[in-house]
Formats: sequence, C-alpha cells, structure tokens
Amino acid sequence: MRIQLITGISGSGKSVALRAFEDAGYDCVDNLPVSLIEQLVETMEGERCQRIAIAIDARRGASISELPALLKKLRHQHQVDVLFLNADTNTLVQRFSETRRRHPLSHPNQSSTLIDAIEKERELLAPLSNEAQQIDTGHIPAHTLRHWIADQLKERPIGLALIFESFAFKGGVPSEADIVFDVRCLPNPHYEVALRDQNGLDQAVADYLCQFPEVSQMLTDIESHIQKWLPHYLKDGRSYLTVAIGCTGGQHRSVYLVHQLQQFFSK
Repeated sequence: MRIQLITGISGSGKSVALRAFEDAGYDCVDNLPVSLIEQLVETMEGERCQRIAIAIDARRGASISELPALLKKLRHQHQVDVLFLNADTNTLVQRFSETRRRHPLSHPNQSSTLIDAIEKERELLAPLSNEAQQIDTGHIPAHTLRHWIADQLKERPIGLALIFESFAFKGGVPSEADIVFDVRCLPNPHYEVALRDQNGLDQAVADYLCQFPEVSQMLTDIESHIQKWLPHYLKDGRSYLTVAIGCTGGQHRSVYLVHQLQQFFSK
C-alpha cells in the first residue's frame, strides 16, 4: 500500500495538498494523531485500500517525536512518502490575517503571539523535515500547488464534474450554484392550458419551446459560454462546476434547457 504523509507549518497549504491527493483517488484523513496511524494502516490494508494520504500537524507535539521510528517500521511493508510544506513567517502571518483563523498552537489565555506559535511549530516539526520532500509555498498559489502534486503523482485529478440543475426563482437561487442563468424571459408553457400540468421533459412542452427562435438562441448562447470558460475553471483546479437554470416555477423552461444541456455536454 502507498502511504502519503502530509505535514508542515500551519497555513502553508496542507489542506490544499490533502484535497489534491483526494482528487487523485487517495483515501484521505486529516489531523490524525500519530498514535493512530498504525491502526489506520492496518484497517485500510484489511479493506484492500491501495493508497491513503494522512495530514499531520503539531497540535499533539509530544507524539510527533515518535513519527520517525514509525516511518521506519511502516517502510518495511509499505511505500511511505512524506511531504513537508513550509512558507516564510511573514507570508504565514499574512495568510492567518486574511483567513482570520487561529493558529493551532495559539491559546487565548496565553500571551504568546502568532509569530511565537509559528516558531514553536517549526521547532516541533523540525525532525520531520529531514524525512520529507520539502516545498516552500510562500509564492505558490493554491491551484499551482494542487497541479504540482498531480504532476508528481503522474496523474491528473479526475476531470471536472459538470452538474446542471433547474430551479424556481420563487424558491430562491440554489446556494451551491457556481453559474446561474435566468430564462424567465423565454415564452412560458404555463400559459398554455394543455401544457400547464406537464414539464420540460414531456415532448409536447419540448415541441412548444422549440418553435421559438429565442429558445434555441438562449440554448446556443449558454452552451457557448460554458464551452468558452470551462478550460479556465479546470485551470483554476475545480473538481466540479454547478450550472443552475432558473425559471418562474422550475417546471417547464428550466427543466427543458437542463435536459438539452445534459445531452449536449454528455457527447
């Protein structure tokens, strides 16, 4: 089994790295105590897992000292790699300031500063840096780190999942939507009595909408927009992109367009 350990200074990108391994098909565990690593490996091996990635930080400083011996033991039976992420102190301070998160070694009731916590963490993790491949992320954007890891694994993340969903504006815009198209300007089958109780998947509704040039134009424009910008979303490191199409009731126009888009992009 291949075991990838991810460690380093808080704020240097461990979460980004762990997601990159997850996208590459690894089973991932975050902030696992060193004392539980061997037990996890045995469990995953019993389940015939081939690849796991484990993120470790300095919150349990005492157990970190046990890790070099554990690595030596695990390497007798498994392929074990260690990735150590680092960044200069000024960059880390800026990142914590931007995210407004507390450093894991900072304590509200103590007078130590953020810089004190960072330097304490460096001291605790120093023995691991000698066991690891080191990366300075001080000037590396998150998506660059993610793709660098994918390159090192000689595999790419499993593409981008393109998700289409219809919704009714009267119920609000879906919170998970990345792109929203408002198609309430198109002719509404609701006002055709024979179509009122049908939906956008019914042939009669499709035939009704197809007769209007603006419906075809709207569909073509949405397809073109997605095709144009999809490579940029991929470059940004997205694993999925949710496109929401909304009409008044979420029954006719939006359902029809979502169905057409799903067919178009499935090709």
